[in-house]
Amino acid sequence: MVRHPVLVCLVVLALPSTATLAQVSTALPPQTIGTLATDKELLTELQQVQQLLAAGRAPQALARADAQLEKNPRDAQMRFVRGVILTEMKKPAEARDAFERLTEDYPELPEPYNNLAVLYASEGKLESARAALEKALAAAPNYGTAYENLGDIYLQMAADAYQRASK
Repeated sequence: MVRHPVLVCLVVLALPSTATLAQVSTALPPQTIGTLATDKELLTELQQVQQLLAAGRAPQALARADAQLEKNPRDAQMRFVRGVILTEMKKPAEARDAFERLTEDYPELPEPYNNLAVLYASEGKLESARAALEKALAAAPNYGTAYENLGDIYLQMAADAYQRASK
C-alpha cells in the first residue's frame, strides 16, 4: 500500500506497474543539515529550489541546486534535493549516483538509502532495493517509510516467487 500525502515538498515517484510502488523521501530532517541554523542564505536557497520543483520547474530547480552546490558541495540537504529533482526529471542513473554518493558521505542518513531503494525497485532490482532499505533501517531503526517500502518489496518478491512457482 502506498500513501500519497499532499504536501508542498512531497514528491511521489511513479513506478512501472510491474514494479513495487514505494514512497520517496523528499527532504532530510532539519537536524541532519551540515549548515548553521543562522545561515539564512542556504535555507532560503533550499526553500527556493524546493518551490521550483513543487511548481513543476525541475530544470530551473536543478540549475539552482547545482549553483548552490558549487558554493557548498557538502550541503547534504541540497545534494539530497538534487537527487529528488533528477528522479523527477526521469534521470534515474544520475539520481542513483547522487543518492549513492550521499550514502557514502553520510551513511547515517536513511533517506538516501530509501530513495535508492525506490529507484532499484522501479528497475525490477528487488534484492538491491531490499538491501538499501535494510541499510536505511540500520541507520534509523524507527524510519517508518523504510518499513513500509520494505513491506512492499517483500510483497512483490513473494508475488514474483508465487508466479514462478505456478508456471
